[in-house]
Amino acid sequence: MKSKLILENGLVFEGNAFGYLEDSIGEVVFNTGMTGYQEILTDPSYYNQIVLMTYPLIGNYGINLEDVESKGPKVKGFIVREKSDYPNNWRSEFKLDVYLKHNKIIGLEGIDTRALTKIIRNSGTMKGIITLKEITHSELEQRFEEFNNQDAVMQVTTKKGYEIEGSGNHVVIMDFGIKENIIRSFKKRDCKMTVLPAYTKAEEILKISPDLVFLSNGPGDPKDLTEIIDTIKELVGNIPIAGICLGHQLLALSLDGNTAKLKFGHRGCNHPVMDLEKNRVYITSQNHGYFVNDLPQNMNITHISMNDETIEGMKHKTLPIYSVQFHPEANPGPTDADHIFDEFLQLCR
Repeated sequence: MKSKLILENGLVFEGNAFGYLEDSIGEVVFNTGMTGYQEILTDPSYYNQIVLMTYPLIGNYGINLEDVESKGPKVKGFIVREKSDYPNNWRSEFKLDVYLKHNKIIGLEGIDTRALTKIIRNSGTMKGIITLKEITHSELEQRFEEFNNQDAVMQVTTKKGYEIEGSGNHVVIMDFGIKENIIRSFKKRDCKMTVLPAYTKAEEILKISPDLVFLSNGPGDPKDLTEIIDTIKELVGNIPIAGICLGHQLLALSLDGNTAKLKFGHRGCNHPVMDLEKNRVYITSQNHGYFVNDLPQNMNITHISMNDETIEGMKHKTLPIYSVQFHPEANPGPTDADHIFDEFLQLCR
């Protein structure tokens, strides 16, 4: 069925709709990964975003029920140059089209994805609508004005706390939209985990007496989460703290640093990061639209992006506090930075 993407700046891309055939609005972002579309679809950090894949053929190894990063897809739309109608892999259980249809997500194929990527790269991320019908200019403006992502963390966090048994360190996870492979990474190290909703108070966390508080990844602007920032401030100095992605940004804000929005973000599984302490470069998986642009006092930079030299990691000079912007848990890959979880657990000692 004919469909089109209308960008906030007025540009229109015409293509063919697939998946769930209903209009959708979101922030249009691009991901440079050649594989891992299933992990991308189910990553809560993409909540309320329309994801454009720069690799031209998507869906060629199908969809399975194992390689998911949350209970279901979180994107608002999915744009590809060409979807594969004949997936070929021994683990494949669904076609991409069927999976999107079942989860009520619209897809768009057949547009010039290279041109769209260049527009986002040059102009920055912007809102967009994938639509099957004609929309008036006034209706378009109204829908763009009404769209926001301020309650994203509230939508993706766990509604009730739960425990995962282990005989090692006890890690309390503040769930802002955690990826399953972060939990798997701690589980692999035999950690006991208590996963709590994002807005859990500091006194409740300290009452548990964990060995480490972990601040997870998640969607949206960290500056919208003032209540969570106040909670982290109460935890600082009382307990070891580690964080990834949004957790890293929230930690910086709680320590009186600052964050800003990137022009088009870092999204993909091929981002080089320099470890300043080890003088090594890792290829990392990333998914963020914001970054720490003002390092808090008493923090050292541990990692920087080799692409734009933005801060990718920081560690406190005296307190057991350490966080990174990239995703050491990978999925879909690579696994260069998996050792970061061991470094997080060293904070417990």
